[in-house]
Amino acid sequence: MKAKLYIILIAAAAMMSVSCEKFLSENLKGGYSSENYYTSASKAEMAVNAIYNSLYDNILWMFGDVASDDSVKGGADGDQPQIDELDALTASADNGSLGTFWKDCYETIARANNAIANIEAMQLDNAVKTRLVAQAKFFRAYSYFYLVNIFGQVPLKTKPQNTSDAIHVGLSPVADIYAQIDQDLTDAAEGLTDVKDGHANRAAAYALLAKSKVFQAKWDEAVAAINSFKTVNATAGYDLEPNYSDLFKAGGEDSVESIFAIRYATNKIASYGNNLAVWFSPFTEGGYHFNAPTQSYVDCFSEQTVGGDDDPRLDASIGRHGKPWFNGTTFDKSWSNTGYLVKKYDEDPVEDMAKNQSAIPQHRIRYAEVLLLEAEALNEASAANTATAAAVLNQVRGRAGLAGTAAANQAALRDAIRLERRRELGFEFHRFFDVMRYGRDYAVAAIGAAAWPSDRYYFPIPQGETDANAALKN
Repeated sequence: MKAKLYIILIAAAAMMSVSCEKFLSENLKGGYSSENYYTSASKAEMAVNAIYNSLYDNILWMFGDVASDDSVKGGADGDQPQIDELDALTASADNGSLGTFWKDCYETIARANNAIANIEAMQLDNAVKTRLVAQAKFFRAYSYFYLVNIFGQVPLKTKPQNTSDAIHVGLSPVADIYAQIDQDLTDAAEGLTDVKDGHANRAAAYALLAKSKVFQAKWDEAVAAINSFKTVNATAGYDLEPNYSDLFKAGGEDSVESIFAIRYATNKIASYGNNLAVWFSPFTEGGYHFNAPTQSYVDCFSEQTVGGDDDPRLDASIGRHGKPWFNGTTFDKSWSNTGYLVKKYDEDPVEDMAKNQSAIPQHRIRYAEVLLLEAEALNEASAANTATAAAVLNQVRGRAGLAGTAAANQAALRDAIRLERRRELGFEFHRFFDVMRYGRDYAVAAIGAAAWPSDRYYFPIPQGETDANAALKN
């Protein structure tokens, strides 16, 4: 019996070996690899669309707002303590929010790198190929722009991560990161179209390039990028939205002012909408009341309109005690830790719609910011440009009903432009990055005498990346 059993086991093993060899030689069913996915224009388009999808659920507000002087964490005591660390600029490498943001950015970059490398190798109509690769480069630049402003030196990854060398990449100098951003945006501007359909287009590429140049204090190059934007805009027709608050309603992404926005579905499917309303709205609406505006932000609106009213951007941006809220209600200061809450991502309740199903867009680039970038670049490039820069600034002020700026020299206009950026772009996640680029003295005055070792504060590289990336180990 033992001999016969032994023979049977050998035979079974032989059959299994043959079966395994046959199984392993079969093409994977129900999935794709890079080698068998990029076979048609439609699949290439889907690969680029996946880059857009990676932007959906982001936590940029924790850095752009909470880490700045515009807001504090808010929320219930003890809830999300890692955001308190961002607020206090005391986050360690194991902070969960740092890890989440890092992974989200590099997921976008990985999708962009895969699309660029594989689409460039495809046999496609050249116009289609150029447009798709240009979109991918735009989002690679977009992601690195936030990474370099939050972390400083980061791994510069520009190839698909299918080799060890592409995965384990060391830190690159800040200047090198910006050089890649600028090159990607230059390439993108050459390859994108002027179509305004929600995709990245030439206007968006030039606008982001101008912003990158301003952040590097390359003033003449910033002016050149803005002039390129203006050439595109001669036919594109971007302009200021007459009613500021309309930008922050469903459909605001299609405003004449919106150059690039993160758009959300309106089909009542849970988790496909903009979920910031859940994070920012009061507990009376089932919200978490995070990202609570500070008194410092409110006080920066001390200037009244020519008609003697409050600047309309204040009540369009935040809820204040006794002021209209939503659905006919009046805001109550007890709803928030600071007495204020962000209003730009909330809305009147829609029947059968949960807070995470909102269709309100997140604006990333809009025409008002381009004007403010232009005013800043002109003013910083030369004191001789002050009058011209002031006229550009006054377009933004005029939309808010304010009189023309009284700033009559370069230094005074610099302060006026910085103040206008804070008021115009409040709670669109810009402030922290502005505070840091304005210099240490400005940052300390705005945020406090935090002990950071260099001219500006950078958050630490997440521990998960240091553990996984061999090039970052000591």
